[in-house]
Amino acid sequence: ERVLLVARELMLGARFCTLVTLGDLGEPQARIVDPLEPDAAFMVYVATNPLSRKVAQIRKDPRVTLLYFDAARSAYVTLIGRATEVTGAEKRAHHKKDWEAFFPAGKPESYTLYRIIPSRLEVVSAKDGLSGDPATWRPEIVDLKQRP
Repeated sequence: ERVLLVARELMLGARFCTLVTLGDLGEPQARIVDPLEPDAAFMVYVATNPLSRKVAQIRKDPRVTLLYFDAARSAYVTLIGRATEVTGAEKRAHHKKDWEAFFPAGKPESYTLYRIIPSRLEVVSAKDGLSGDPATWRPEIVDLKQRP
């Protein structure tokens, strides 16, 4: 539970994160996104331009990774999961005020919204006693698929 508390703090403190998708040839593609805060199950919502490469990439392979980095704490959280496109009432309910200039809430067709359903979370935060394995640098890992 401590790992999850620290992970949530880091995710909230980071504000932005890096979204990694798989490109046409299977190569990782990374870009900065401004996600909504994680919910109780660490599910995260991310909006993007419907014409962007990441939309086509996620349609082809929904496996994604979100990397949150908190520079002040020299700590990070990696969230690994699957992206699912969100529409209708769920899309309207998960809009971030900070997105308005790019993705107006009144024009839901102007953006694509993804729900990232996590399967695994990894955390390193030495200041919080979560340094990972000293020999292998393996982070603290929580299998979210196994959680109720």
